[in-house]
Amino acid sequence: MNNMLKSAAALGLVAIAGTTLLTGVDALTADRIAAQERRVILEQLGQIIPQSYDNPLLEDRILFRDEHHFPKGQLVTAYRARQQGEPLAVVLKFSAVNGYNGNIALLVGINSNGTLRGARVTAHKETPGLGDPIEIEKSDWINGFHGKSLENPESGRWAVKRDGGDFDQFTGATITPRAVVEAVRLALEYFAANRDFLFDTVAAPAGDPAP
Repeated sequence: MNNMLKSAAALGLVAIAGTTLLTGVDALTADRIAAQERRVILEQLGQIIPQSYDNPLLEDRILFRDEHHFPKGQLVTAYRARQQGEPLAVVLKFSAVNGYNGNIALLVGINSNGTLRGARVTAHKETPGLGDPIEIEKSDWINGFHGKSLENPESGRWAVKRDGGDFDQFTGATITPRAVVEAVRLALEYFAANRDFLFDTVAAPAGDPAP
């Protein structure tokens, strides 16, 4: 009986030690992962908004949902860039939900006057060689949004050329660029209708979902 109790106690101590070790490792890993995620998102945002703002971009953000402009209940993050307190631009982080193989994660930057500062695809599952020209590393197609607005091109031309619009499609792939063009247009429409909300809403508390 004594041997059994000793064995049980030893196993208990080992379990406690193991749990403590795993908890410590998890905490260290979580901090490193969070720091890495912040570095990556800052690099991505920096491709759209160079260091021309003077506010903490990752902290000056809001979270919202809008089923009409950002379908399927997705949580949208808006990063606000300012100069001396004045609105400079907003970068919306969301997904085009009608890609060929699923969601296409996007960053869309919009100047305070409603013109596009730029767009980037940050993740997707589109077919390699057909749909991946949406990546800046594969093609400059995504740069075609720079400077565009709801008036440029005019209404009805915010579509790929196959649909009567101004934007190129890819050889053998129309669904992918069509999804991105539509998503960027909807983001511009949301901005036009909600500019004050985007810039004036109090920033999300630090405890809200990570950027």
